[in-house]
Amino acid sequence: MDLSSVFHVSGLFILALLLGGMGFFAFVMTPLVFTQLPASTAGPFIRITFPVYSKVMGCLSLIAALMIAPKAESVALLIVFAFFILAWLILMPRINHYRDLQLGGNKQAGKPFNLLHKLSVLINSLQMMTAAIVFIRLVN
Repeated sequence: MDLSSVFHVSGLFILALLLGGMGFFAFVMTPLVFTQLPASTAGPFIRITFPVYSKVMGCLSLIAALMIAPKAESVALLIVFAFFILAWLILMPRINHYRDLQLGGNKQAGKPFNLLHKLSVLINSLQMMTAAIVFIRLVN
């Protein structure tokens, strides 16, 4: 097996870890936390896990992108990486700010919180779809 094949297979493996982690977090862990824990525990717990999620998934997307470079699909994974950083450093702090205001009784904070939360779900969904498309393209 030549070096480019090793990088290709390694990139696919890292990409599979990325997809598995994203799917587990979105479809298993988050719903489980909100259905099994009291709201007073679930919210703070998820708030702590999201930065870890963004960092780990961001690292996996960056490593996968580097492993499959110079293939064009690596650019898509670099965009996925950039959006993990954006979510971690910009979007999540704003979501948390408006959620804190909302929980503190500020009814006007509910609208920006809901909008930013929906934006974060949309971004995460697009990241997952992008990673899945890249995976499918690289396997074929």
